Amino acid sequence: MRQSQDGVLAGQPVGRIGYGAMQLESDGDGVAVLRRARELGVDHIDTAGFYGGGSVNALIREALHPYGEDLMLVDKVGAAHVDGRLVAAQQPAQLRASVEADLAALGAERLDVVNLRRVDAPPGIVATGDQVVDLDDQLAELIALRDEGKIGAIGLSSVTVDQLVRAAPAGIVCVQNLYNLLDRGEEPLLAECASRGIAFVPFFPLGSGFPGHPKVGEQAVVRDIAARYDRTPSQIGLAWLLAHDPHILLIPGTRQVEHLEQNVAVAGIRLDDRALAALESDIARP
Repeated sequence: MRQSQDGVLAGQPVGRIGYGAMQLESDGDGVAVLRRARELGVDHIDTAGFYGGGSVNALIREALHPYGEDLMLVDKVGAAHVDGRLVAAQQPAQLRASVEADLAALGAERLDVVNLRRVDAPPGIVATGDQVVDLDDQLAELIALRDEGKIGAIGLSSVTVDQLVRAAPAGIVCVQNLYNLLDRGEEPLLAECASRGIAFVPFFPLGSGFPGHPKVGEQAVVRDIAARYDRTPSQIGLAWLLAHDPHILLIPGTRQVEHLEQNVAVAGIRLDDRALAALESDIARP
């Protein structure tokens, strides 16, 4: 079974619904979720060596290795677990070490895309001291890794419009930033990506990723539309993102097969003008 391949990532056709592996845990149903994702046609899996302290990549290897030629493995570098806590790992040598470690953990010869996670400002970890690294130095290391064939393409995460413009000559293929129906502060960044044909992959697409952030599915207008469509509120929140801009690719994460199936089914939801107008005008945004 295959999704409709109406998205593009690193020049390759992909389904617009991928899978974000951050929520996987070794004591859950991670293997079953990953294998079901592939059965449903998911061909874009987003991961990082620092997810689960390395356990997530081990699960991906257990579930899916050897990987099919159609599967795009997207990795993320720029952070690491040290003494049980997540810290910045921004220095070029650390980026290279992360790529090497993730290749080994996944049993892969190449990572299709590697996203550089910048840590310039909250939410999340913020670089200090020797972890304040120039973007050009980081890009130079990632370009070297690409030239060596260890990574296929370069993406960015948690960046500004100015940083994207500065990095674009390196051949940026995707950007991951916080964005959802309730938090559209990155609209200028989305527009810049669209103008350059760069995929925009929002993280926390349903909100609630950080303390104090509201949840998309708890909004009254979202729940009303979900009832009219006989869908879940989460599905409506994801469907709005797909309708909002064709450059948006989604990587919703879950630990449950049922939720995975609901997420993948979002690709078939077509919100009508009435629903879109209500979401655009009636939603309460912070």
